[in-house]
Amino acid sequence: MKTYINEMKKCIKLAKLAQGHTSPNPMVGCIILNKSGKIIATGIHNKYGEFHAERNALNKLEDATDCTLVVNLEPCVHQGKTPPCTDIIIEKGIKRVVYGMKDPNPLVSGKGLEKLKEAGIEVIGPVLKKECEVLNEVFIKNQTQNKTFVAIKTATTIDGKIATHNGDSKWITSSKARNEVKYIRRRQDAILTSAKTIIADNPTMEFKKKVVLDRELKTDFENAEIYKQGEIYVFYNSEQNSKILNQVQNDRILFIPTPTKNKKLNIEFVLDKLFELGIMSVLVEAGGEINASFLPYTDKIYQFIAPKLLADNSGKSCFDGSKVNKIADCTQFKIENYALYPPDILITYSR
Repeated sequence: MKTYINEMKKCIKLAKLAQGHTSPNPMVGCIILNKSGKIIATGIHNKYGEFHAERNALNKLEDATDCTLVVNLEPCVHQGKTPPCTDIIIEKGIKRVVYGMKDPNPLVSGKGLEKLKEAGIEVIGPVLKKECEVLNEVFIKNQTQNKTFVAIKTATTIDGKIATHNGDSKWITSSKARNEVKYIRRRQDAILTSAKTIIADNPTMEFKKKVVLDRELKTDFENAEIYKQGEIYVFYNSEQNSKILNQVQNDRILFIPTPTKNKKLNIEFVLDKLFELGIMSVLVEAGGEINASFLPYTDKIYQFIAPKLLADNSGKSCFDGSKVNKIADCTQFKIENYALYPPDILITYSR
């Protein structure tokens, strides 16, 4: 029996072409094979609100009778911004559907496959389920937990330092590693940083949506580079004097009053608000304290490590949280993969 593994790999590769453009929808790629197994059409879900991958592929064919459709995610069965994909699959005469994983959306999960079976279409799958789940890990968390996917990016020395004792950090990693960071950012809906990082580094963080944690409204909202482009959400302490807000003339900024917990902004409130605002994934790029505060909610860590050793206890660490007495109480992650960006290495960790 044919396994369709290579065809599913092709679908995943196609789906990735739209990274950063489909949220809150998943990334989906589709290929159609004729009777002899030759690819005769492909499609991807290019952008949220536009046709899904299956429809884009099938629209290229006048007749798909007896063809096989391969797709990394179960075809949808409900009317959303676009018509159900199951309808056009049945209409076009597809004989066989090979899927990578079931759709975690409760409106779809399993129902699309059942409709295809009821129409007499052979259904095969899941195929490369784990790879398909990794591809759409953000969508899975959004659908199953109604929460924003959280990732942290750090760039450290071998001993886990992100800056010297006096704050110097440029540059720990190479230009190759920093270019990969731009690619990682593009896959998220927003990037998040702290007032302390803005004041210390004045980063540009060129991105469509940015989130700033500024409890005491200390940053320069008119002149700091981060506030000069994009949509910006600033979370501040709700007890702050409104005079500061009245002086801000930057209409890119949405100020969000936020409760505190242990004299710090309540991270759970921040993340719940981000999800409410439609931000399905966020990349945290900040100092050790903020990184540590997000650890309980973090799904993935991107750690770039440079072959440099600071060997200075007063250097700033990438995670700076509360004291831990037992190794058994460590926050546990697993190594997902690694990649070289000479002379640096990127290690990706996941839950």
